[in-house]
Amino acid sequence: MTFGVLALVVAAGLGGPLLAAGPSGFVPVVVGELAAGVVIGDTGFRWLDPSTSGLAFFAAVGFAMLMFAAGLAVPIRQPGISIGVRRGLVAAIVVAVLAVPAGIAVAALTPNGHGAVYALLLASGSAAILLPALEEQKLLTDQRALVVMAQVGIADVAAIVALPLVIQPSKALHAALGGLAVIGGVVVLFLAARAIRHAPLVRRLRHASHARAWALDLRVSLLVLFTLSWIAVRSGTSVLIAGFAVGLLVALSGGPKRLSTQVTGIGAGFFVPLFFVVLGAKLDLRAVFEKPSLLELTLLLLLANVLVHELGALITRQPLAAGLAATAQLGVPAAVATLGLELHTLTSPQAAAIVLAALGTLAIVPVGIAGLRPRGADRAPDDGTPDHAARADR
Repeated sequence: MTFGVLALVVAAGLGGPLLAAGPSGFVPVVVGELAAGVVIGDTGFRWLDPSTSGLAFFAAVGFAMLMFAAGLAVPIRQPGISIGVRRGLVAAIVVAVLAVPAGIAVAALTPNGHGAVYALLLASGSAAILLPALEEQKLLTDQRALVVMAQVGIADVAAIVALPLVIQPSKALHAALGGLAVIGGVVVLFLAARAIRHAPLVRRLRHASHARAWALDLRVSLLVLFTLSWIAVRSGTSVLIAGFAVGLLVALSGGPKRLSTQVTGIGAGFFVPLFFVVLGAKLDLRAVFEKPSLLELTLLLLLANVLVHELGALITRQPLAAGLAATAQLGVPAAVATLGLELHTLTSPQAAAIVLAALGTLAIVPVGIAGLRPRGADRAPDDGTPDHAARADR
């Protein structure tokens, strides 16, 4: 591990913003980061060895930070979200039920197996993709959009919690106990934070931190994140549970806006792009296009995703556009690929097929969101505010 390797990874990570800033519209920065990793990794020029020990550890930190950001993105405190929670919960359950036979069918039609993993992928969503896209179109006050947002948020949480159990069924009990240990730690910390947040000493420290740029909220959040990640690893579960749980904890407790900015700085500025570049470097895309069965897997996962969400929309009496918007995927497939490669339950070509199918949803989601806009509504004029779609990178 050298500064030269870090410089290469950071340079590759710049491919994300460069692609997202192009004229193509809604392109999450992760697409460019993954593509850059593919170019310099095992599929491309092989300038980057993703198994380098120091780099692998930094990527694990980036994975935890990604899950932290995903937890922060769950719209727990979004104004009006409670309106759609009940219908969103029903829709998430219906899609999850439909995903089971669909996942089994995908496994039966391809020689790769992993029906439970495919079912989990088909039932999942990505609040971190959908929320900024809805924000950009000024749809977060629309009843139909709020139902979809609630559905995807619930599916996101459920899939991330279930993933360690599904990815390695033989160790499901061990992973469940580890997850309970992490969740127990989060509950204790949440209660402790509520008890002391208004204490005079805490208020003075936070005021001084804000005035003197100490970033205490970020330091404490990282301390909690890394401590719970250590507990997760020691107890046999994944750091994704620790990262996501800490993000939910901060979102639920209503952390200061500057904390989100600081997390974006340290996470989106270095660790998360590094994670996606390294993940892209691990993927074997050549094998996907050389083996028809893997290309079939990619297309079947994408088609099954659309099918189960459209059927779910019909059953729950939502617009078909809502089903298309709910197909958003990214964080969970990236986690499946990462854990599958670490645990050797997935091959590099299989992981690549799963990630490619998830990237395919990024072309579908904008179509669904456009369909949710009220008839005759023009795109909101550019008022100089930041483009939230460019931040929909996780």
